[in-house]
Amino acid sequence: MIFRSFAYLALLLLSFWLHLQLSSALGFAQQWHLIWGATPHGFPEFQYLYASLPRAILALSIGATLGFCGSLLQQMTQNHLASPLTLGLSAGAWLALVVTGVWAPTILAAHGAWVAMGGALIASLFIWIIAAKQGLNGFSIILTGIAVNILCATLASAFILLHEQATLSLFIWGAGDLTQTDWHWVKWLVPKLIILPIIMLIAHRPLTLLKLGEQNARARGMSIGVTMLVIGFAILWLIGSAIAAVGVIGFISLLAPNLARYLGSRRSLDELIFSSLLGAILLLVTDSIAVLAGQYSDQVIPSGSTATLIGAPFLIILLRQQMKASDHTSLQLPKSLFTWSNRTALVLLALIGASVLFSLTYSPSYSLVSHHTLWQFHWPNQTLWHLRWPALLTATGSGIGMSVAGVILQRLIKNPLASPGMMGLTAGSTLVLVLYAMFFEQAITSVNPIIAYSGSLAALCILLLLGRKHHFAPGSLILTGIALTAAMDGVIQFFLAQGNDDVYSITRWMSGSIYNVTGTKSLWLIFCVTGFTAISFVFRDWLTLLAASDPLAQSLGVRPQRARLTLLILAALLVSSVTAFVGPIAFIGLIAPHMAVMLGAKKTAQQLWTAALLGTLLMLIADWLARTIAYPAQLPTGIIAAVIGSVYLVFLMIKSQSPH
Repeated sequence: MIFRSFAYLALLLLSFWLHLQLSSALGFAQQWHLIWGATPHGFPEFQYLYASLPRAILALSIGATLGFCGSLLQQMTQNHLASPLTLGLSAGAWLALVVTGVWAPTILAAHGAWVAMGGALIASLFIWIIAAKQGLNGFSIILTGIAVNILCATLASAFILLHEQATLSLFIWGAGDLTQTDWHWVKWLVPKLIILPIIMLIAHRPLTLLKLGEQNARARGMSIGVTMLVIGFAILWLIGSAIAAVGVIGFISLLAPNLARYLGSRRSLDELIFSSLLGAILLLVTDSIAVLAGQYSDQVIPSGSTATLIGAPFLIILLRQQMKASDHTSLQLPKSLFTWSNRTALVLLALIGASVLFSLTYSPSYSLVSHHTLWQFHWPNQTLWHLRWPALLTATGSGIGMSVAGVILQRLIKNPLASPGMMGLTAGSTLVLVLYAMFFEQAITSVNPIIAYSGSLAALCILLLLGRKHHFAPGSLILTGIALTAAMDGVIQFFLAQGNDDVYSITRWMSGSIYNVTGTKSLWLIFCVTGFTAISFVFRDWLTLLAASDPLAQSLGVRPQRARLTLLILAALLVSSVTAFVGPIAFIGLIAPHMAVMLGAKKTAQQLWTAALLGTLLMLIADWLARTIAYPAQLPTGIIAAVIGSVYLVFLMIKSQSPH
């Protein structure tokens, strides 16, 4: 214990010293004199004293806070995957900061910690209400937290896109960066962290009792509710203060406690102390890497992106170790509510036709006479028609492509969560498209779709390789896919943090915008999607047999491995086609196959084209809402689809809690 403590302290001091050496050109003797009060002369000395030193101190403080909060959460829930990131607290705090920054910037400036704490509190209460029935130590609360995380992040993106000028500085803040820190933020943050050692001293005994189980803890006189309330508010305050100071840095709070346990911490107090030390070391190291990469690339590299690149692979490794048999069947497809018939198809076709007509004819317009927004039916003029028909065609192609891909994935892998977004196919295409556009200085909307195909196929191969251990279990697969997505997002964040005009075009494209798709591109999208969808109907018997069992497929002359690979490539091609022309629109691939089953489409062919019709309908509705809900501004269609999808995922989690 004593030796380990000295080793951690020595490593912390070494990390702090190395951070200062990387961020300053001064020698050690000069740095030492400045620390002890020497008057600075020249820019290097001022830069060291007023930028490098407070940045290192802030990295140490924030890292220790994140490690401590992660340990508190994991010990309180007895769940080694619990963290402010996976439980949605960070996203809730970030959404509250973004909304307040747009609507009440003076309140944000004066009470940022309280604002972030309020957002995290609302998110935590929402997650607790949904997941409490199945306990806090399983995958259920993590899946619920991620659903809420996606919802909050999507809403925050919508606010940023609607208020571009007001949120210009939030790009780098949202990525989690320490670059713009000075002594002001150190003086602001450190007093708010005074409760950390106090909570550490009073919380270790209740946490030790919780390891014995709630019943044993109550038998020894512990009040579970009061303990949870006190610790919970402490976590919210500390996390809110950290996010208000430097933005979202997610994976440190997940890594540090698990690393502390791996290195031998068994007692609650030991884990709290060493998680804090390791959190500080990890953030100092990751921020040093960000400093070094920034010097090499002459770009501002957000510290949160570096932490994500290190933390996402760790989450995948942790998932492979922590997955339990009880998590394999935690989610089920919704039951059929209707009996499928030809009338179902006619109703869907009629609804699609009505949606097209409604979208074309009913829209808001601004009256120069009354100076009000008027809602009325009117047939679009020629100019508006040339703008609207490519968008409608693109929405149709996107809905069909993602829905058919979702059916293929869910049937092939026998997993109700196996959708393009959850499995990382969309993220793979997005990553390679963004990197190609960056390195070759090309507009992202003009990149060859073949580039997107390669990214989607690569992501699929990685995910399937990682998912085989647990037979593509729903909980493990979604978390692995999101971890891959987070790693890919970390690669992109340093470019988005620059805050120039290109950032907004890429951000809007990454939100799934169909408004810049030309008529020629929309026709190409329909051509690609129609062709790949037709091929999927040709292989529908393969899909039926593989969904049943490999031995059955082999007994009927189908080679399972070759057939499965062919169908997976087909799904990747569908996803890549949509992503290349429109951007990432993924949740349709989760919702539409489920809705098709609920309408009674149980056979493969029935589910394929019923899901295609439903995906088209959902995208047409999302397109109309995106154009009108914030008129005269327009939201990307993918934002609306993501909100619908994340709400549906929360609904799916609520259904999984209810007794069957």
